[in-house]
Amino acid sequence: MIVISMREFRERQGRYLDRVKNGEDIVLKSRENGSFRLVPVKKDDTLMSKEEFFEKIDRAAKSIKEGKGTTVHSQKELLEYLDRL
Repeated sequence: MIVISMREFRERQGRYLDRVKNGEDIVLKSRENGSFRLVPVKKDDTLMSKEEFFEKIDRAAKSIKEGKGTTVHSQKELLEYLDRL
């Protein structure tokens, strides 16, 4: 793990982002805002706005009302269902 200042990161951000992408841990230190750890977004991570999230919830609720939902009774069952998608 390396610790760098925000200034250092701003000056060479491309280099540090490449290092994070290749698995290296990088921590940014800021006097005013504390410290931050850089991590790459993985395939399983979901990026969406709050609005998109609630739209998905609304579509799912509508689908369930229409009888198109799937019921699972355990975490194991849920994981097996998700693996089939």
